[in-house]
Amino acid sequence: MEVNNDLNREIPILDWESHLAERTKGMGSSVIRELLKFTQDPDIISFAGGLPAPELFPTREVEEACIYVAREQGRKALQYGATEGYLPLKEYLAASIHKYGIPAIPENVLLTNGSQQALDLIGKIFIDPGRYVLTGRPTYLGAIQAWRAYQAKFHTMRLDEQGMVVDEIERAYHKVLEDSGKPPAFIYVLPNFHNPAGTTLSLERRIKLAEVATKLDLAVIEDDPYGQLRFEGEYVTPICSLIPERTIYLGTFSKTMAPGLRLGWIVCSEALMKRFIQAKQGCDLHTGTFVQYVANDICKRGILKPHINKIREVYKERRDTMVDALTEFWPEECEWTLPEGGLFLWARVPESIDTNVFLQETALKEKVAYVPGVHFYPNADGGHHAMRLNFSYSQPEVIVEGIKRLGMALKKELAGK
Repeated sequence: MEVNNDLNREIPILDWESHLAERTKGMGSSVIRELLKFTQDPDIISFAGGLPAPELFPTREVEEACIYVAREQGRKALQYGATEGYLPLKEYLAASIHKYGIPAIPENVLLTNGSQQALDLIGKIFIDPGRYVLTGRPTYLGAIQAWRAYQAKFHTMRLDEQGMVVDEIERAYHKVLEDSGKPPAFIYVLPNFHNPAGTTLSLERRIKLAEVATKLDLAVIEDDPYGQLRFEGEYVTPICSLIPERTIYLGTFSKTMAPGLRLGWIVCSEALMKRFIQAKQGCDLHTGTFVQYVANDICKRGILKPHINKIREVYKERRDTMVDALTEFWPEECEWTLPEGGLFLWARVPESIDTNVFLQETALKEKVAYVPGVHFYPNADGGHHAMRLNFSYSQPEVIVEGIKRLGMALKKELAGK
């Protein structure tokens, strides 16, 4: 009890937990957001966050765009906007992604507060409590967190060097139908430079996935935050261009312009767009008008394309630096992926080392952070001997030092066992 001195009486403390919705029991904090707290220590080298390189942010261009928008378009840019998003920016996005074979028109583009809001809206309109989602094993932690809030269940398929093993989809579909009496809500795919695995789904598998999804009448969520960050290898046809009638395509400016703008987008059929708009209206009315105007100004001035080219160049150098350091400093028993783009690679260590325990007991003491692999497995059925390493954020010399510290600690751990 607390005592209110003014009224000289006791005020009961409310047990808030007993008042919460049932769905909150499935909610949890993002392990990545929690790990980022450690990076406030300047001595810690962090490979944990999915952070773009801050020194590459187009700060001058954003400043110029802000000044121009405030001066020339301020009355509109500071006002409420349409839920669907700022039309000129939607027109730019539709034209840009249409070049990649994605059949987008402004009417089927919805601006969101980052891709994370898009994932949440998908959960809101597709997932009933206990409904299954099909996805890879491992898969994006943010999607797991978003859909657990709607009490989703997960049935997963293996990943290998060519991405999700799509031959397992049909068997997984029928297993879900048998166990729950309902088909899966959808299949979730990160085809380009997978987070966390770094793999790219091959064209052959994309075609097979499109065929199986059509056969099973299955919706596909194609999450593509890293697609423009390819720095080697051949461009691969988007799934959305193969089966546009059953694909929801997600994109973002977070990895190409700046994550702080919180600008993403959904591309889907016009019939489904109505539902997304309704769901978003109940959430935030619309994405920030001012940031949409600013992003549109940057895009229309032709700044984004050369900026992305610079990002690709820098990230390739940092990936190569990390791979070379892994080869030099890590135990021979370790393995890792070689992504053709994106921000991450996936490393595996010997089975005698649990990467979750190793992080807490050893790596953080050595002032290095990463994300243990188990957090990317929605059913906690793998990843105990793997970790996700981010190569985009740190300078090359910092990458080398961090990988060296981890390598020495891993060798010491193996020698002790």
